[in-house]
Amino acid sequence: MRALTVVPLKAGSLAVTDMPDPNRGDDELLVEGLALGVCGTDHEISEGAYGWAPDGAERLILGHESLGRVLEAPEGSEFAPGDLVVGIVRMPDPQPCVACAHDEWDMCRNGEYTEHGIKQIHGFGSRRWSIPAEHAVKLAPNLEKVGVLLEPTTVVAKAWEQVERIGSRAYFDPKKVLVTGAGPIGLLGALIGVQKGLEVYVLDRATEGIKPELVEALGAHYVTGDAVEQMTTIAPDVVIEATGAVPVISAVLANNVPYGIVCLTGISAPHESEVDLGFINRDLVLDNGVVVGSVNANRRHYEEAAAVLDRADNAWLERLITRRVPLEDFAQAFERQDGDVKVVLDLT
Repeated sequence: MRALTVVPLKAGSLAVTDMPDPNRGDDELLVEGLALGVCGTDHEISEGAYGWAPDGAERLILGHESLGRVLEAPEGSEFAPGDLVVGIVRMPDPQPCVACAHDEWDMCRNGEYTEHGIKQIHGFGSRRWSIPAEHAVKLAPNLEKVGVLLEPTTVVAKAWEQVERIGSRAYFDPKKVLVTGAGPIGLLGALIGVQKGLEVYVLDRATEGIKPELVEALGAHYVTGDAVEQMTTIAPDVVIEATGAVPVISAVLANNVPYGIVCLTGISAPHESEVDLGFINRDLVLDNGVVVGSVNANRRHYEEAAAVLDRADNAWLERLITRRVPLEDFAQAFERQDGDVKVVLDLT
């Protein structure tokens, strides 16, 4: 079968190659790949920054933002041929830590987890793939065009869960949220904020184009300019940080409101900075502030994300996918273009 593969840690090795068809185990689904989202993680792996092939393999099938259709399913499972499914990315380690042993593999303590398309398990960038039925999530048929957005939605579904759990340490009645970054994670985080009935602001550098249009179509506020100024003006109760940009992170940490919660979801590159940690620490302590990092997702976050997409306007979700590229033309999908929000590979 044709698959998007890479030699981990080798820049320039990204290619569509022939790979063996998957062998479905008794407890697994055999899935026809329909679409694959391309994200920053895929770019970094393709550039040789990290990535781990399965034991004994030279190449790794890339891709973790999946969408497929069931071809074969275990007897007695909740799945049937024709069902739309998404694969859960992270798998617990074989000798599970205390978190993985309690099905909280997204919070793995020892780092021995594996991840489809990233770490020691083939990803979903192929015409066919298999996965244990318990690690797949069924989608409603009406999400066929947008179901590939499920995995990025799980990231912010978990982020919002973290915010609400932390907020519940005392009386918590947030009114305003600032989302920094209008990429897929930021926009989907804003979508959840709107669904929760909050006043949502989205901060990004773009001054025109589809990003402001998408935010306005949500009924949220699109803002640009200095992050410090926006933090001061808006005074958000919650910040979902989705840029990974150190100046933005510094701005939101140094200008947070009392009892404010900042959830970091963006990944930063190594960066030398003159951030005044003493000032930030003083502010956090005296204001009962919280900063929490959040990555990956568990089954319940996938299920919540599926509900988020099902409640959303399908036409709005379709606009997030700004380019669809055939698998064999994969190089186009990895060329960053102005106006891109989410680029998707068509596996069919």
